[in-house]
Amino acid sequence: MDFIPEQRELRRELPVVVGNVDYREFEERLERMDELLRDSGLERKFVEQQLAAWVRGAAGRVSVSVKEQRRRQRMYMQALRCTLARQLTEKEHRRFSRRLAESALLQWFCGVERLDTIRVPSKSTLQRYEKLVPEPVVRAVVNTLNGLACAEGGRKGQPLGLEEALGIDVCWADTTCVKAPIHFPVDWVLLRDAVRTLMKAVVLIRRQGLKQRMEEPEVFLRRMNRLAIEMTHSRRKAGSVKARKRVLRRMKRLSGVIRRHAERYVQVLKERWGETEWTEAQAQQVIRRMEGVLAKLPEAIRQAHERIIGGRLVANADKLLSLYEPDVHVIVRGKAQAEVEFGNTLLLGEQREGLIVDWKLLRDQSPGDPVLLEESLERLHGVFGCYPLGVGADRGFDRRATREHLEARDIFNGICARSVQRHNEQMQEEAFEAVQWRRGQTEGRIGIFQNDFLGRPLRNKGFESRELAVAWAVLAHNLWVLARLPRAETRQKKKAA
Repeated sequence: MDFIPEQRELRRELPVVVGNVDYREFEERLERMDELLRDSGLERKFVEQQLAAWVRGAAGRVSVSVKEQRRRQRMYMQALRCTLARQLTEKEHRRFSRRLAESALLQWFCGVERLDTIRVPSKSTLQRYEKLVPEPVVRAVVNTLNGLACAEGGRKGQPLGLEEALGIDVCWADTTCVKAPIHFPVDWVLLRDAVRTLMKAVVLIRRQGLKQRMEEPEVFLRRMNRLAIEMTHSRRKAGSVKARKRVLRRMKRLSGVIRRHAERYVQVLKERWGETEWTEAQAQQVIRRMEGVLAKLPEAIRQAHERIIGGRLVANADKLLSLYEPDVHVIVRGKAQAEVEFGNTLLLGEQREGLIVDWKLLRDQSPGDPVLLEESLERLHGVFGCYPLGVGADRGFDRRATREHLEARDIFNGICARSVQRHNEQMQEEAFEAVQWRRGQTEGRIGIFQNDFLGRPLRNKGFESRELAVAWAVLAHNLWVLARLPRAETRQKKKAA
């Protein structure tokens, strides 16, 4: 399917704003990002791939009208640009939708401005835009962009119009924790969360006319809230250990009663959902929500019993941290402000100019930084066709197998050794000292990526959604980094001067 070019001359001109340097810099960055998306062909390739996938998925359709193709094409372009602009400004969909309605600059970049009417995507549409494509598609776009940035200039110059092609002579790697949007996983608080979710779902079912014999759900909520308050204040009194045990036993009994009521309502909704105003999909959503909590409630009760009544520790691998996020782990950071964090391990690899050339968000527990580094090097070889000339990282990445892995591929080892004596010997080398001197910027890169592009904490629910959000953040980050680099015409102007 051929791409239909947009008539950019019919778009509104940007207003001239003076007196604000930050706005002017932001405007220049967006204009440069617009050039990168168009001139590199990334946007067009992205739209063509999605159009082809849409045509393949439209079963029974022989041809597509030009009007329908143009509408789909515009939607895919808006999905790409709106998601990138949201990563640069407001992370929340509702706030970005409002800001998009207010900003002529963002309207121009996202392509939503028209001469007659400005139609801004709603928060729900923005959320659908973000999840329009899977993570491998976004990763492929990032790899293509990185490949163009590192390509040498030919007769037509550097593909992205950069003054100089970037390189991956040295790659700096580090890991961090992408925190999950959960509260601190206190054991008895999980019981309160379960009761709250189940009773709120029961309220929805009862409003549809499906009622079973029980007290009002609000009564159970008040009882659990009182017990939670009592559990909180029992730590400040004499005999707090026995008091907490008594309160937890009452919470366990109440949770058992609520669990039986919830199971009956799940069964009723399965059998009689046709009597409600809900569609089958809406009824199944409520059922899945309740069954997910009911399946984990016994484990939450057992864990609270072990820790509070039994006084026994629970291994990190066996801990239930959240009723709603199964792929969250305990990550021991050992830092002043974060001894322990709850989330997923993220590996980031950058090159000299700050371009993120590799990343991976782990669903399971991390096998160790050295293993992640070895896997990252193989991914880099698959993308660029070669290994970096050197690697820089902290001592957490050092082990004998990793040193042998680097030596076998003729990669300079700029990783800090765990042994103090060997580390002192490394610091005598000028090349190693230069790599380690630059490594401090990688810590700052991680902070910029998490705070300015990803959001802390990341609000996305579910591992697949968080993994996709990380990929979109990497794409927005790399475009932003490339937009700051000098262009080829800058060198020409200097020569002319």
